[in-house]
Amino acid sequence: MKREVGHIDTFKYFLLPFCLFVFGLFALMLAVYFSASIPIFQHEGLKIYTTNVWRASENPNKEFYGVLAAIYGSVYTSVLAVLIALPLSISFAVFVIDYAPKKIKEPLIVATDVMAGLPTIIYGIWGAFVLVPILKKYVMDPLYAHLSFIPLFSFKPVTGYSYLSAGVLLGIMVTPFASAIIREAYRSLPFMYREAIYSLGATRYEATKILVKEIKPAIVAGLLLAFGRAIGETVAVSLVIGNTFNISPSLFAPGYTISSLIANQFGNAFIYKYMVSALFAAGLSLFFIGLAVNILGILILRRYGHAR
Repeated sequence: MKREVGHIDTFKYFLLPFCLFVFGLFALMLAVYFSASIPIFQHEGLKIYTTNVWRASENPNKEFYGVLAAIYGSVYTSVLAVLIALPLSISFAVFVIDYAPKKIKEPLIVATDVMAGLPTIIYGIWGAFVLVPILKKYVMDPLYAHLSFIPLFSFKPVTGYSYLSAGVLLGIMVTPFASAIIREAYRSLPFMYREAIYSLGATRYEATKILVKEIKPAIVAGLLLAFGRAIGETVAVSLVIGNTFNISPSLFAPGYTISSLIANQFGNAFIYKYMVSALFAAGLSLFFIGLAVNILGILILRRYGHAR
């Protein structure tokens, strides 16, 4: 028995360096972002996060950068994506496990796995040339024509490249990731749960409602993964969001995200003294947004665990 415990301790210490290595990489990356952001913090302080100005100049004294519009666009489009992905993911998981015929069940699962692995540029090109025109013609133009007095629909959709286009495209992109987690959790529910529910005379709809409530932690985890995937997407969003420093509640307004801002500006950032540092500071804001979302998710899961 002592010998077995000794082997376990030895194996534990053998794995420890690998854990420290992963944590060290993360800490090193974070340190690089902090150190690279220091010049812009010294130049303009926290105004980098509270202003919507992007003024590049060869004169360093005239340079000023504010990424508030990009932060707003990142959160806005990611929330839209999650709102779209949530019903799609849950519905798909339930349909595949409980309702789909055996002949198409596995092909559907394989199709979503393939979607998850597709290069994002494919989504971006499809979104720019197919999705945006469809949304503009059949969604944006009619809503603007009849409901423009509502702030959500108040911006005239001139090109169709907008928060809505980016949110819908991101929702489609992140649905396979969220649905994979929700599907596996739903599949792993013991069969006796279904038998017990049906034995009480519940309909299939009532049984589905009860079973879905049992996988709330998986749904939260899927949404966190979807949000993190959406807020960090770069290429696809750059092609459909419009890339404009704009803060508007309207779904049809063009905008910017942090990822698309970095992708579009990094190529010429080295010409200017503070722009590289500003882009690192923008990337740092993504870390804090992701950290806040994950903390919120942990609190929700703990609350759910205590409630049970």
